[in-house]
Amino acid sequence: MGTAIGLLIPLLGTMLGAAFVFFMKKDMSPRLQKSLLGFASGVMIAASVWSLLIPAIEMRSGSGHWAVLPAAIGFLAGVGFLLLLDELTPHLHLGTDKPEGPRSKLSRTAMLALAVTIHNLPEGMAVGVVFAAASQGAESVSLASAVAVSLGIAIQNIPEGAIISMPMCAEGNSKAKSFLIGSLSGVVEPLGGLAVVLLAAWLTPILPYMLAFAAGAMCYVVVEELIPEASSGEHSNLSTIGFAIGFVLMMVLDVVMG
Repeated sequence: MGTAIGLLIPLLGTMLGAAFVFFMKKDMSPRLQKSLLGFASGVMIAASVWSLLIPAIEMRSGSGHWAVLPAAIGFLAGVGFLLLLDELTPHLHLGTDKPEGPRSKLSRTAMLALAVTIHNLPEGMAVGVVFAAASQGAESVSLASAVAVSLGIAIQNIPEGAIISMPMCAEGNSKAKSFLIGSLSGVVEPLGGLAVVLLAAWLTPILPYMLAFAAGAMCYVVVEELIPEASSGEHSNLSTIGFAIGFVLMMVLDVVMG
């Protein structure tokens, strides 16, 4: 029961953020968007380091200097997986008119949704793998630290949900449709997390690799999408401040609850 709730918490964060479309009459200001993008980046990087990579290395602490090898391999595999997914999936990032991936006749809204799905997949995997590690009794990953990751991703998903739903509304979609699209963008997270948890028994021998894989996938999203969007144009200093706040918040959550 606790694991099920933990997997759903990030989705609730996305839905809460998507609901902003009902309460904010104007488009999201560039300053606010930059701050939120930076905040999301900080949370994801901190979660990757404190909640995924460090536990992955600690799981193999008895291997001496080679303890870092599973983390290194898993991290690179995660980056490679997202890179491949990016190349094979037609998608469109917010704020751009040029689709990426193979040519497709999909609508702009559908390609925006696919871009967000690619973004959210590693977050769901991250939540799932820490709960899987905790359920398997891994010493370096407690149930409290798994909940911390879930809460951190949920907090990060609140601005993310708003960043998705509000531009959708600005493009002419109704508020209800914009909220629905923004909310559905987060559904992949609990589904991805559930898949990892259900496979936990088979994944136990490779949990260090899976933790690092999720970290690599999340870092890819930050470097490829969030930071470029946050740093382009004016007000990039606000994204830097947002990054610092997000990083420290996630770090504190992990240490205090872990």
